Amino acid sequence: MTERLFVDANLFLRYLTNDVPAQADAVERLLLRAEAGEVTLVTNAMVIAEIVWTLESFYERSPDEIRDSVWAILNTRGLDVAERELVGSAADAYAEKNVDFIDAYNAEWMKQHDITTVCTFDRRHFARLEGVRAADLGG
Repeated sequence: MTERLFVDANLFLRYLTNDVPAQADAVERLLLRAEAGEVTLVTNAMVIAEIVWTLESFYERSPDEIRDSVWAILNTRGLDVAERELVGSAADAYAEKNVDFIDAYNAEWMKQHDITTVCTFDRRHFARLEGVRAADLGG
């Protein structure tokens, strides 16, 4: 069995932005090792959420660019992403519906768990998402 290594957001960010070329090169070498089956890389939805937030807020990337980056990560050979399909659906909704990634993720999670109503005061984002609705809490 190959060694399993958890990959943090900053590695993906270095690779996607190439803003620190030496670190981007190191990440590329790691990805090539994973593709060759020498190691298995693992990450999760929280890491993807951090990547989305950083690409949006610091690097000022568009939602479409960010969605494409998320899908590039999800399709990386030798990388296991927890909740891969859920994260991918959330990335699509984020870009297509102009909502926060976390709201899109939560809506997709709700659908997977047969929950159709969210209690929130941020009704505008959830109104754009199919299959879920915001409860009327007053106030």
